Amino acid sequence: MRLDKYLSNMGHGSRKEVKVLLKSKAVEVNGEIVRDPKVHVNEHTDLVSVGGEAVTYTEFIYLLMNKPQGVISATEDKYDKTVIDLLGKDEQHFEPFPVGRLDKDTEGFLLLTNDGKLAHELLSPKKHVDKTYFAHVEGVVTEEDTEAFKKGVVLDDGYETKPASLNILDSAVVSKIELTITEGKFHQVKRMFESVGKRVVYLKRLSMGPLSLDPELELGEYRHLTEEEMASLKDRK
Repeated sequence: MRLDKYLSNMGHGSRKEVKVLLKSKAVEVNGEIVRDPKVHVNEHTDLVSVGGEAVTYTEFIYLLMNKPQGVISATEDKYDKTVIDLLGKDEQHFEPFPVGRLDKDTEGFLLLTNDGKLAHELLSPKKHVDKTYFAHVEGVVTEEDTEAFKKGVVLDDGYETKPASLNILDSAVVSKIELTITEGKFHQVKRMFESVGKRVVYLKRLSMGPLSLDPELELGEYRHLTEEEMASLKDRK
């Protein structure tokens, strides 16, 4: 990879800005000052430093976010703030995107990455990746609903959902539940409850596949996945 591309990819400015950086003799490759932007480096074996600080090449980025309400799961939007707007410039530089979508009024677990292959693995209907939600539901949720969800319910467009696991935490005028589904149809959780005559008034995603929402993350906060979390993703492939 060309040195100017390498440095630009690692957030050291545009190609033009990197050329200025190189001319200032601030860049070393394997201990030697390099000023030529066309020099090729091996991103895995060559030691590159800028101003004496080592540059570690990173191709992919993996972020776990606690998405707040009022923010949309998209990379850009003309009218609303997106989850990308919540990231710092260092993370935005990698051009991550949300893996799947959470409704604007839904909060909780959201994975962001620029790894398209991983995103496909997690979103493919054939993979049956579990997604667990916590919800407040207007209406008394009963064991009949649990059995109906276990068999699959018919949505308003005639689609029959795959079996889902409904756990009733509190059956009341406004019930509290946890629901695990293996697919991600548009507004699916809300539409499933509508099919049994009830309405979701609060929705939060708790987990996706082997990853769970970090309870220490405040709404709108995010962090990089840990090595253990990355290993759990690779193990499930």
